[in-house]
Amino acid sequence: MALMGGHSIRDWPAAERPRERLFQAGPGQLTDTELLALILGRGVRGLSALELARALLARFGGIRGVFNANPGELEGERGMGPGKAAALLAARECCCRYLQERLTPGRAIRSPADSREFLVARLRDRPHEVFCCLFLDNRHRVLAFDELFQGTIDNTTVYPREVVRQALRRNAAAVILAHNHPSGVAEPSEADQLITRRVRGALELIDVRLLDHFVVGDGSCVSLASRGML
Repeated sequence: MALMGGHSIRDWPAAERPRERLFQAGPGQLTDTELLALILGRGVRGLSALELARALLARFGGIRGVFNANPGELEGERGMGPGKAAALLAARECCCRYLQERLTPGRAIRSPADSREFLVARLRDRPHEVFCCLFLDNRHRVLAFDELFQGTIDNTTVYPREVVRQALRRNAAAVILAHNHPSGVAEPSEADQLITRRVRGALELIDVRLLDHFVVGDGSCVSLASRGML
């Protein structure tokens, strides 16, 4: 969509305004620029909301970069301020909570897809490696999601006894492991396979099943169970 420089969006034909397009065509038909402009609400003198949105997308490398920017970075851009920065931070948190509702306590995990989106949303943008556990009851309903270990830029130290201790504390019957690769490559390493076997062996001693181990990269997520590595 061409920008009409110097004119308010209210002066545009109705069919070209982002809000009207949202209701008429549906949100899936809007560009990242249009969606971001709707979150921002309005522009500033000499800069429409669409122009501001386009500038932010260019500055931060896309909508993911905009949502991951900190308040200081956002407020430092022309046309931005605490209000608009807060709106973007709130929108990102809403996205995370929307996905998290799929794994709230009491919900059942029926397939890898039930946990994949949530894990990608929680772990893909972490600058350091994080090792997490989903603790489930005997009907595979979620008891808790715990971040147990944090590491350096490329590894973390995982202690199977701590996983066992937390499984007993949660009274879990099954566990799903997950960790991220800050490099963005989700391919499981030999070390990932080794720690999976060690944790599985430790959990077997207390009659807790290890269902899967997910490795999260840059928007991708690999299941070790689906690879036959469990």
